[in-house]
Amino acid sequence: MIDWTALPDRDPSDAELAAVVAALRSPDPVERDERAYPRLAGWAPVLPEERRLALGDAMAERFADPEIQARTFAPLVLARLVAAGALRPGWVDAFARWYPAETDLRGHHPELGWLHAVAHGADLLAAFGQHPDVDPVPLLHLGAARLLAPTGHVLDSMEDDRLGFALALTLTRPELTEDAAVGWLDAVAEVFAAGEPGPMPAEISNTLRTLRVVHLLAVRGVRPKWGGDEVRTLPHGAAVGGRIAEVLSTAAPYLG
Repeated sequence: MIDWTALPDRDPSDAELAAVVAALRSPDPVERDERAYPRLAGWAPVLPEERRLALGDAMAERFADPEIQARTFAPLVLARLVAAGALRPGWVDAFARWYPAETDLRGHHPELGWLHAVAHGADLLAAFGQHPDVDPVPLLHLGAARLLAPTGHVLDSMEDDRLGFALALTLTRPELTEDAAVGWLDAVAEVFAAGEPGPMPAEISNTLRTLRVVHLLAVRGVRPKWGGDEVRTLPHGAAVGGRIAEVLSTAAPYLG
């Protein structure tokens, strides 16, 4: 058992760190979400670089874990590490393999608590999207792949908002060309154009709602910190907004 009250605010021992990392995999939502995650989030920016990288490696391995709660809490810790400046290219690769392939998209489970694969993954996508050493273009395509992956689950806990925010934040990168800023939408347009009459598939509904968020932020700008005063504009916001409007009108003609 971990004595949570005795854990240090910084510089945990190897045994303490390992115990909290193990608790992040727990099916008990109190142990995982209310105890382990806040502790790791607090340690992430203050650990020495070597230990931050080791923690990130452990989280990247979790993307292949058989337990859903282990897979979906790993990106939250990785996002904290990346925001603190830590990065390995392998973390991006591991995330890219997992994110569009995850099939369990439940927001909340009555026993496991918050799972939130799409939302937690979006937080990591946003962190990668702000890191100067990560190419933003593949991240945009990765977000589209997540949205378009076939699923029977309609996002119901604001996951679409979180992913829309992450995509819009990535689109604030100044080195993006206009073609790159809108090119990731081609895959969406292709899928929408191939749609047939009948009930709307869940992934199409999810994509429509997420793109509406990106469109709003392309117009208004993005606050990197929720509730903060800083607002970043999208260098190609007008082009992104216009292309999204075109794409949306394919699936929802009344928006055209």
